Amino acid sequence: MVQTWRMGVSPEEIPQGLPHLTLAQVFDALSYYSDHQDEINAYIERNRIPDELIDPLVRDL
Repeated sequence: MVQTWRMGVSPEEIPQGLPHLTLAQVFDALSYYSDHQDEINAYIERNRIPDELIDPLVRDL
C-alpha cells in the first residue's frame, strides 16, 4: 500500500484497488509509515524482487 501511495495514488483511491481496506485503515497505515519510514523502507528494499528476476511479460503491469 505504501508503494502505491509513493507512486502518486491518493489515499482516497487506494481502497478502490484494495477493497479489503477502509479509508481509515489506509490513513492509519500512512501515519504508521510516517513514524517508521526508515524501518519500513528497509523492509521494502529487503523484500524487493530484482528486476532481472521479473518475467518481462509482467514487469510493466
